[in-house]
Amino acid sequence: MDPARFFAASRLVIVAGKGGVGKTTVSATLARAAARVGRASLVVEVEGKNGLAAAFDRPDLGYDPSEMWSRGDPPGAAVVSARALTADDALLEYLADHGLDRVSRRLVRSGALEVVATAAPGIEDILLLGKVKQIERAEPDRLVVLDTPASGHAITFLRSGRSLIDSVKVGPIQTQAADVLEMLTDPARTRVLLVTIPEETPINELIETAYKLEDEVGVALGPIVVNGVVPDAPHTDLSPAEAAAAVGVDLSNDDADALVAAATFRRERAELQREQLARLDAALPLPQLHLPAAVATEIGRSEVDRLATALLRGLESLPDTVVTAGESPS
Repeated sequence: MDPARFFAASRLVIVAGKGGVGKTTVSATLARAAARVGRASLVVEVEGKNGLAAAFDRPDLGYDPSEMWSRGDPPGAAVVSARALTADDALLEYLADHGLDRVSRRLVRSGALEVVATAAPGIEDILLLGKVKQIERAEPDRLVVLDTPASGHAITFLRSGRSLIDSVKVGPIQTQAADVLEMLTDPARTRVLLVTIPEETPINELIETAYKLEDEVGVALGPIVVNGVVPDAPHTDLSPAEAAAAVGVDLSNDDADALVAAATFRRERAELQREQLARLDAALPLPQLHLPAAVATEIGRSEVDRLATALLRGLESLPDTVVTAGESPS
């Protein structure tokens, strides 16, 4: 599959997954990969952790977008931007746009949003998703990547539109909720990419999340991104001592024993990984995109670029018959 076609299939990609699976790293990787095939991208963070800024080796993000990667790096690449959204800022902007700027700041300073959020659960999520909808509509040629909260909250977050429509029958909140739900359930506008690592508990949670998102939200699911995949070790019949001797290196018994233990651990891990990936494939009929395990202790621009290369190769390996959101099979 042509990666450019994949990134053109929807205007909003929502990245969801269990905490600790590298969801923010995957969000940065998706945006960078899209930009490398010529589509400008904007990553939106809503949790307030600012992990995205670290992934791009930049200072903390603000409400206004900041450039993370410039156009033409490498030649032909588009701009990558990022911003952090908060419900308070979204409310301020919404009220200011409706001529209530002075009142809005007083409401936020007084903590009125927390009172409203308690009385009408989901209102903060709708404020955030409403802003995402505005961003998505404003620049349809730019890919928006939304880094959601961890799985448990992500389902509630994405379900907020349907919940508020059921509880609020008229008024601007109902209109906003209806608009958000329309965006989420239109596969030409929105896809969800679920992220996991090749381990039992995260895969169990991903399977449960996938069915809940389809049943309770009605979103289209894209390929599953499996992060932290360890490549199979090259096969050799030589012992560590024999392999070392072949290149003129003498190993002590302790060093040889340590290498045997390390090789055994890697083989066992690779076997468990294969079993979990096969189980995921049997449980969810969705293509998988594998990202390699990190080689750096901290995720930064060079690591994101390395992962973007792996992601683009993974997309190229997908058959053209895979249905992408908003399209029919080739």
